[in-house]
Amino acid sequence: MGVRERLGESFFTSRVDKVVAWARKWSLFPYPFVTACCGMEYMAVSSAHYDLDRFGAAFPRFTPRQADLLMVVGTISHKMAPILRRVYDQMTEPKWVMAFGVCTCTGGFYDNYATVQGIDTIIPVDIYVPGCPPRPEAVINGIMKLQEKIEKMKQPI
Repeated sequence: MGVRERLGESFFTSRVDKVVAWARKWSLFPYPFVTACCGMEYMAVSSAHYDLDRFGAAFPRFTPRQADLLMVVGTISHKMAPILRRVYDQMTEPKWVMAFGVCTCTGGFYDNYATVQGIDTIIPVDIYVPGCPPRPEAVINGIMKLQEKIEKMKQPI
């Protein structure tokens, strides 16, 4: 039996929702699924100069069972698509996905049979960060937009 069932819809429960939203907003654990040249920009964003730690997203997890933010970075081929889907399915709820780079968002300049034309055909995407490669400032902006989205959503307790 959860908190909502025990307390009902009271003032206290709405405050618990806000506390849970605040905690999730400032404690993102990204799983970097890096496949191509955008990986260099991911490394730049993760460096001390841009300091993702101030957004609570600086501690990457390299197992999907401990991550709640899947950062898909780079080109995804149709051969990699089932692997990406398996990684997404292994993540615990709630989970979010960031498409990082134009090849991840739309297939980029790879308009051929081997490249996935946007990962939203495989998994649901919450935030798109376009660019070839995207600037670190754009990635930070995407993380801030995701934090706003997390804060506004109804929190499962």
